[in-house]
This record gives sequence, structure tokens and C-alpha cells, in this order.
Amino acid sequence: MKILAIETATEACSVALILNDQLSDKLVSRFQLAPREHTKLILPMMDEVLEEANVDLKDLSAIAFSRGPGAFTGLRIASGVAQGVALSVDIPVVAVSTLSALSLQAHLLDKTANIIIAALDARMGEVYWAIFKIQDGNIVLKGEENVSKPELMLEVALTKPEESITIIGTGWDAYAEALFKEAVPNNIHYLKQQYPQADAIAKLAVPLFKAGEAVSPENAQPVYIRNKVAEKSKNLPEH
Repeated sequence: MKILAIETATEACSVALILNDQLSDKLVSRFQLAPREHTKLILPMMDEVLEEANVDLKDLSAIAFSRGPGAFTGLRIASGVAQGVALSVDIPVVAVSTLSALSLQAHLLDKTANIIIAALDARMGEVYWAIFKIQDGNIVLKGEENVSKPELMLEVALTKPEESITIIGTGWDAYAEALFKEAVPNNIHYLKQQYPQADAIAKLAVPLFKAGEAVSPENAQPVYIRNKVAEKSKNLPEH
């Protein structure tokens, strides 16, 4: 199985190719922190990883992309490129949660965590965030992906003093100074300056692909949590 993954949901831009077989995974990747340069970098990065792995586009099993939440323009770039490439070689697309990718990165960096709270800066004084539990070595989403004021995710973290919690992502970086006025609690491990990466998108795409979660290119869409929240609010019954 060969899956090419694209990640452009934040200031970072990355591409990864995972070669999966029964014995192990081989990863070839490129990563660069480059605000507003994603459109210039993404295609050359794809060419580089394919060339390094000696893989042609037509040999790919699927294209994976970071489907959000994240920056609107970045999500459109990733989904658009994934759709275009997939259509050109007639392969399916796997949409992977950006917050899930961050949580996987946190798990790989900190094996002691029981709970991971991944967060991305949503601007306008808000964050995209979600809680993940480590169960049998797997990352499991607890509840839903949210958009809210950062104080809400901090409240959740502080209600679990007995748990080992790892926090990660630009949502924490943007508001950490205001949220942790004195010090980060001892049970919270703060992984600073970590951006979602295509390596994690690729790793998460493999089980999704095997489970039949791939879709046709035209059905591969970004997820804008603000849109979902607005839609839910609009459909609430009047009192």
C-alpha cells in the first residue's frame, strides 16, 4: 500500500509518502514552516518524496489530506491538490482529522500521557480543540471536535488533576501565557511549537484506508468546524 499525504492546515507545509506492508512502514517526508507559501511548496515537495521513494503517481493506492479543522485557505489547498491528483490517476482520497494527527504526534513524543488535548489557533480569540484518550496504544477521540474560547479547554484540562495530560498545538501556543498565568500544572505536559505534519496524516490514513474509509475525489471535502457550529445553532428549535 502506498499513500501520499498532504498537510497545509497551519503555517506549516508538509508532504509524506508511506509505504505500508505487513512487516513495517517506510516513510519519506518533507516539512517546512512557511506561512503563505503553501501553493509554491506543495507540488515540489510531492515530486521530491515520490522521486526519493522511486514511486510514480500511478502506483499510489490513495491520496490523504489533512481535512481540518484549520486555516480556511490551507484546508482548501490540501483538499484541492488531493482531489486534483486523485482524479488524474483515478485513485480514492482519505480525509484525516488535523487534530487527530496532532494527537498522534503528541503520543509519539510523550508515551506517558493518558489524555491528549490537541488545539489549533482559530483566530478571533478562539481555538479548535479536541480530547483524545490513549486506549490500547490507539488514539481515540472523546466527544467532538470543538471551537470555543481557549478558557473552555483549559477548564477541561484542570478537571482531571489525577490524569497525565499532554497538550499540543498552536491553540495552546497562542494563549498559554494568558491561560497559565503562574505555571503549568505538574500533571500537564506541554509540547510547545508543534505543528500538524503529513507523517501523522499518512500513518492515520493507513487504517482508515483498510477500513474502507476512502472516498471518491469529488466527495473529499474539508471540515470547517465553525460552519458545523453555525449550522447546529441555526437548526435549534425556537423556545
